[in-house]
Amino acid sequence: METHQGGCYCGAVRYETAGEPVRVSLCSCRWCQRRTGSALGISVYFDAENVTFNNGETTHFRLTSDGGRWIETEFCSICGTTVSWTLEFNPGRIGLTGGTFDQPSFWYQPERYVFTRTKPDWLQISGDIETCAAMPDA
Repeated sequence: METHQGGCYCGAVRYETAGEPVRVSLCSCRWCQRRTGSALGISVYFDAENVTFNNGETTHFRLTSDGGRWIETEFCSICGTTVSWTLEFNPGRIGLTGGTFDQPSFWYQPERYVFTRTKPDWLQISGDIETCAAMPDA
């Protein structure tokens, strides 16, 4: 089974994934924009049993999303890098920040773009990616 490693900027928090992600999404909700300081976030979701955190201390923060459901995020207690989160509507899965994987190129293909209603007008979306104006139910 293929594995990938990643972690925070300072290296205190490390993780390893096993297998392929169950979903890769791009998102322009206000939380992702603020969390990344950019126009969008890249979310790589795995079944929770396929993600192992190896070391480091994280701080948790729970918020209510644009869709009215909770998101609990984990970030490095030292450098502040958001590493992962869980979603109320997606139990049993962990979202990992796409930019925290060690590989220098993105090895996964985004399949969905959510909250396109708040994406920048200059950002073009490929025709083979499903788009949603807000967060879908599943």
